[in-house]
Amino acid sequence: MADKASEPRTVALNRRARFDYFIDETLEAGLMLEGSEVKSLRSGQASLGESWAGPKDGALWLMNCYIPEYKNSSGTGHESRRPRKLLLHKREMNKLLGAAKRQGVTLVPVSIYFNDRGIAKVKLGLARGKRQVDKRQTTKDRDWQRQKARVLRDRG
Repeated sequence: MADKASEPRTVALNRRARFDYFIDETLEAGLMLEGSEVKSLRSGQASLGESWAGPKDGALWLMNCYIPEYKNSSGTGHESRRPRKLLLHKREMNKLLGAAKRQGVTLVPVSIYFNDRGIAKVKLGLARGKRQVDKRQTTKDRDWQRQKARVLRDRG
């Protein structure tokens, strides 16, 4: 059984990402944050709903991620939707940017969490967009799994 301290503590999930995209591969990246942003994340307040990752000034940035201002901060705080730099090795960054250019994939943040050392990380996914037919099939499969679980539960 795993120790609770070693499990990553998820702060925000992008549930819409798995519905709108086929996630081919995931990669962990660090986040360059201010102190009040880390405190907001530790209190479990963040949203990845409309966020995405992309290149800017030769680096990868997390855009439109909502981290609210920390209420108890003494300073001016931070902008809630400011671009945040992603910390990656050069080889990983080149791989992600090359894949995005060649294959027409999108970099989608899947989750933000704290690792076992207490450092905020974001899980990025190389994603291909789903068509409407694929989304309907996903909904149908999810409903079937839910219905199957109900039947098995009721049978005992």
